[in-house]
Amino acid sequence: MDRATEEETAATGRRILVAVDEGDESVHALKWCLASFAKRGGGGGAAPPDTIILLYVRPPPPTYSVLDASGYVFSDEVAAAIDGYSKEVAEAVVEKAQKLCTLYGKEVGGDGEAGHEMKVEVKVAVGDARSVICQMADKLGADVLVMGSHGYGLFKRSLKRSRFQSQKLALLGSVSDYCVRNANCPVLIVKS
Repeated sequence: MDRATEEETAATGRRILVAVDEGDESVHALKWCLASFAKRGGGGGAAPPDTIILLYVRPPPPTYSVLDASGYVFSDEVAAAIDGYSKEVAEAVVEKAQKLCTLYGKEVGGDGEAGHEMKVEVKVAVGDARSVICQMADKLGADVLVMGSHGYGLFKRSLKRSRFQSQKLALLGSVSDYCVRNANCPVLIVKS
C-alpha cells in the first residue's frame, strides 16, 4: 500500500468486503469480522468507521441448448420461477447479514449514537462466485476480503466425493482457495 492510499484509508476507514452465502461458515465469518476486526466510529475525532460491504453472488441462470442430454426444455415461466427463487434467497441472505451488522453495531456503540454506527453497503452479483468475488473486490476498492471456509483441505474434499468428482475438484478448488490465489487484496479466511 502506498502512502497516499494509507492516508486515504486513515481518513475514510477500511473497505472490508465480506462474502456471504447461505452457509453457516459465512455467518461465522461475518460475526467474527464484526466482533474482532471491523472498527466502528467513536465520534469526537476518533478514527472513522470501516465500511462493511456485504457481497452475495447468485449463481447464473442455467442455460440449456436444444442438444441438452437431459432432454428437458424449460419454459419461460419455469425459468422465471427459478430466477425469482434465486432472488428471494439472495434477499434473505442479505437481510440476515444486515441484521447482524445492525446488532453488532448497537452492542458496541451501546448508546446507539450515529458516531458508533457502522457503514454497511450491500452488493448482489450474478455469476461464478470465485471470479465474481475477486472482480468485485477490485471494482469496489476493497482493502481486505473476509470469507468463511468449511475447513476442508483438498484431501478431505476429495474423500467426500466420488473418484470422478474428486479429479474435477482437484482442478477447480474451492471458492476460498481460488480467492486467496487470485484476489488483488489481502484475503482473511475465517475457519468454522
